[in-house]
Amino acid sequence: MEQQVQLGDIVRMKKPHPCGSSEWEVLRVGMDFRLKCQGCGHLVMLPRPKFERMVRGIVRHAAPQS
Repeated sequence: MEQQVQLGDIVRMKKPHPCGSSEWEVLRVGMDFRLKCQGCGHLVMLPRPKFERMVRGIVRHAAPQS
């Protein structure tokens, strides 16, 4: 994935979470990604290679901080 994912972005993943939501908020970026499900609030950590395989695209970018 060539898009730059930043903190606060909402991303769509390949498979939906068991709650039914496919959208996740990015809480941490680095070697691991910390994601929060937008449906139920569940938190998960994914290694970078798995995240890059699973992500479909950015739904909404984070609001720029001033």
